[in-house]
Amino acid sequence: MADPEYCATLVVRDAVTKLDALAIVALAVDRPVSGAGTVHPFIELESGARVEIEIPKFGEPPPLALDVYSGLGFEHAAMSALALLARLEEATAWTVKPDFTL
Repeated sequence: MADPEYCATLVVRDAVTKLDALAIVALAVDRPVSGAGTVHPFIELESGARVEIEIPKFGEPPPLALDVYSGLGFEHAAMSALALLARLEEATAWTVKPDFTL
């Protein structure tokens, strides 16, 4: 049985494609995209958590979800997500809000 993973989601209210979002997040955190060209690309964060991007289904409007996963617990996922939020606020003009409470 696999170890459980915990997820903390950031919601991006701006229209952006998954490929563009991956590139922008990778640039903002200065980390490469792993699994590029696969069904599940992700960016490993400095904290050891990883971010995956969930796009709206066809015909749905934004938001875009940045799911931050951690096997170390929800608090670690949430703190990693908040650190990512801070980097995105510095590096982009995106409107990003956490979709979780601590």
